[in-house]
Amino acid sequence: MRAFREAVEALDPDAAEALLAPDVVFTSPVVFKPYTGKPITAAILRAVFGVFEDFRYVREINDENGRDHALVFTARVGDREIDGCDFIHVDDNGLIGELTVMVRPLSAAQALAAAMGAQFERIAEEARARSV
Repeated sequence: MRAFREAVEALDPDAAEALLAPDVVFTSPVVFKPYTGKPITAAILRAVFGVFEDFRYVREINDENGRDHALVFTARVGDREIDGCDFIHVDDNGLIGELTVMVRPLSAAQALAAAMGAQFERIAEEARARSV
């Protein structure tokens, strides 16, 4: 999805959030259970913007009907190089209804989990404030 890619590349969390459906389902690469809802997904995205360094998309794959997209990226988390992919499904309203992130290698996923885990109380607090 071009608009999401542009928002992320511009480090514009507000623009990324505007593309999320109210009931978006976010599947993290490091947490078993998906997160549901725009407030928690937006808060996680904001945190990721601060955790990833040298982030850049390197490939974009789109299906013919324009509803499913894969955005392949590289980044760094601390001293770990990370390769990943954002899988996006667009709902009937043109908003992101599903966002699944996958990353590799394991050592980079572990570094990401640690960095995000250190911020999760703040992320949850931000999500609660946005839900009101």
